[in-house]
Amino acid sequence: MPLSFNGGMAFSGLPHNLLGPQMHPRGMGCWNGTMRSPWQNKDQACNVLNLSPSLSNGELIVHGSPRPVRNMLNKGIPLSNGLARPRAHSNVGAFSNEDGFIIQGDGLNYVMINKGLDCSRGLNKAKDIGASKHREGRLQLDNWSQFAPACGNSKNAAKLCTSFSLPPKYNSLAEARGYIYLIAKDQHGCRFLQRLFDEGTREDVEMIFKEIIDHVVELMMNPFGNYLMQKLLEVCNEQQRMQILLMATEEPGQLVRISLNTHGTRVVQKLIETLKTRQQISLVVSALEPGFLSLIKDLNGNHVVQRCLQCLSCEDNKFIFIAAAKYCVDIATHQHGCCVLQRCISHSTGEYRDNLVEEISSNGLLLAQDAYGNYVVQFILELKIPSATSTLISQFEGNYVHLSSQKFSSHVVEKCLMVLNDESRSKLIHELLSTAHFERLLQDPHANYVVQTALRVSEGSLHNSLVEAIESHKAISRNSPYSKRILSQKLLKK
Repeated sequence: MPLSFNGGMAFSGLPHNLLGPQMHPRGMGCWNGTMRSPWQNKDQACNVLNLSPSLSNGELIVHGSPRPVRNMLNKGIPLSNGLARPRAHSNVGAFSNEDGFIIQGDGLNYVMINKGLDCSRGLNKAKDIGASKHREGRLQLDNWSQFAPACGNSKNAAKLCTSFSLPPKYNSLAEARGYIYLIAKDQHGCRFLQRLFDEGTREDVEMIFKEIIDHVVELMMNPFGNYLMQKLLEVCNEQQRMQILLMATEEPGQLVRISLNTHGTRVVQKLIETLKTRQQISLVVSALEPGFLSLIKDLNGNHVVQRCLQCLSCEDNKFIFIAAAKYCVDIATHQHGCCVLQRCISHSTGEYRDNLVEEISSNGLLLAQDAYGNYVVQFILELKIPSATSTLISQFEGNYVHLSSQKFSSHVVEKCLMVLNDESRSKLIHELLSTAHFERLLQDPHANYVVQTALRVSEGSLHNSLVEAIESHKAISRNSPYSKRILSQKLLKK
């Protein structure tokens, strides 16, 4: 059974060689057979369990200065308003058995007590519990159901054996005080806190903010907490928003990771919507820029990029336009990227738009034959930008028959027939007619649609030439299921 003491924390399941000499059990002091931290006086020595059972179970007592211990507790059990807020940590063991759980820190004792069990009885049983039973009984922090804080003095000693659970309903913020971080991760508790944002005062918002600010990154990616964070971003002041933003961008790549998360992406989108100052915008742009390619190709992350396009200025979005042009082929041939690339073209202006369109057009032949890239090429054609259209046509000419016979590029050829000028359209149809095996186009599962479109858009002598070519192969093509679609067209009339 691991031992806890003021200024120290017990760990189990860790090999001795993972800890430095300053963290070895031999560095601990003894007083009358009990253990104490180097910073404890004689009266503070813990005598709940002696050292030998702890060492015999292969568990280590880790000690350090009061400040590192506080940091250790903050990582495992974040503190707010003097109350513990549990977080799971697979390597942390503390004074624990099937009846209770005790963690002692710098000036505070935190006691976990299972519902309906007597604390003192649990302490007496602790000595008899074997190593296997200890592991079985160790409570996981995420499953704590009862929690009671108590200071390590006689005045509050009675609180050590007081068990209680969080009420299923909260009628006021006062009842939730100290547990807001936990409540925010509960479905009903999250809704309760959101109502306070609508119906409460600025003081209520401030209280909630203070209790969750250290955990905003976790809450952003929580199935319920993300809704609270979205609501908070709507009602918080600029100083609070800046604090949230600083927490979300504290570590390199952290905002990108949040954006890629199913729940986190919603919060980041809301954050972008509510940005007000140049400093806030600069922080977001700097945090997202390194992960642009991952974002634009991700199911969740691409929506963050689109929100930037919608809410930020063209100049603020230049990092998107520059990167989109640089990686246009990689993006255009991706399921999600191809959609966002079209949004990039729509929202870009000036030189950013010109560069983006030019890069895409120069790769037109490759993209036209891709499952996703063909949509981007069609989008460029619909814009009817003379320079871009000319670049595309120069690549397509001489390849129309081949492109018409492919599943994806056949859509591009149809788009060309619909949007090109009369001269370019005429060249395209003549190229189809001049092939030595025109009948193959009539019987092809993809090219037959190109021929149908050509019939609809052609006029005059060109249309008549097309009808004659189809009629001349009528006998051969009659039995083909694809040719029947063409032969049934009323447009075959001259």
